[in-house]
This record gives sequence, C-alpha cells and structure tokens, in this order.
Amino acid sequence: MIRVILQPEPAGFNATVRAPGNHFLAKKPAPSRRQIKRAGADYWRLCLPQLQAAYREICAYSAVWIPSSASVDHFQPRSRFYALAYEWSNFRLSDQKINRRKDDNIGVQDPFEVQPGWFVIDFAAFYVRCGDGLQPDDENRVLYTILLLQLNGDQLVEQRRKVVEEYARGAPLEDVERYYPFIALELKRQNLTETIKGLFQL
Repeated sequence: MIRVILQPEPAGFNATVRAPGNHFLAKKPAPSRRQIKRAGADYWRLCLPQLQAAYREICAYSAVWIPSSASVDHFQPRSRFYALAYEWSNFRLSDQKINRRKDDNIGVQDPFEVQPGWFVIDFAAFYVRCGDGLQPDDENRVLYTILLLQLNGDQLVEQRRKVVEEYARGAPLEDVERYYPFIALELKRQNLTETIKGLFQL
C-alpha cells in the first residue's frame, strides 16, 4: 500500500450522488443493505468511472492496476457511518475481492494517510511486510490491514513475482510505476532497480 492523494470531487457529483443519496437518507436515516438495494439508492456506483479516472485505475489497497475489477469502497463503512455513504472523500477505488474482504470492518489503514515505509515489500518472498520502527498503534493497524485484506494471498504474491521478473527481463520501470506503483516505489526505496535483475536467470 502506498500513499494516495485525495482527488478533487468530479463535476456533477453532487447532483448525481450526494443530493439523491442524502434525500434517501432523510427518509431512511439508517438503511439496511436490502433497503438501499430495493430503493435503488446505491448512487455511489454512478461515479465509478470518475473514481477510476481520478485514481488511474489503481486499487487504493493493493496499488495494482484494476481496469476490469474496480469497485467503490466506503472507507468508513456505510453501515456504520450513514452520513458518509454519499461523500466523495469517503470513497476509495478498490479491487472487488479486496472490497469484499474489507466489508464493514473498521481499523484498516487509510490509503490517504499511509506514511513512507509503513508497508514494505520483502523481495525474497514477494510478501508485504510491516516496516520497522512504527509506533505500536500504527504497526497493529498495518498488520491488521495486511491480514484482513489478504495482501499476501497467493494471487497477489505471484503477481508481484511476475512483475519483477518481467522488469528484470527488460520491461521499462515506467510501466511498473504506472501499473504497479507500490512495487516500483519499493524497488527504488531499497535501491534494487538494478541489483534485482541479478536475481533472475536472464
């Protein structure tokens, strides 16, 4: 996970998402998922294309390009924070699987508040680890995020390995930066942009 910068609210967001959403909440102040679905009040779905464009189709949690599996995550769960259900600032672009794992849980590290070195990649195993020297609360939150979101699931670990192998075999670093920014950041932070190539049989 890397630091994500909150992007400006898109034009028309208030009219298409916030206003109708708040109108619905005025009638149903604490709606269930079923009530939202029945009323067709999941207006946040309408801004998914703008969310994808704003965040370059990169998942806020895995820092991986997700052009076909993107979804709108409510960082503060809408089942607990009703007033934030239709707020752009509460939306994170998320891979669908990761979004389902996060579900209504709280305590996950906010991508908007990640600090450098909190999440690191162990390139020996291609696992995401907690960085050194964090305060206990920060360390616990980072570890909880890695575990809950399964950032070291087989698919993501294998994807990291393949990306690094392709880079070692000649793929441009610019492509890694564009589509897998966490990997690129860690390669540069650990001064591995050249030496990592020696780990692969070319």
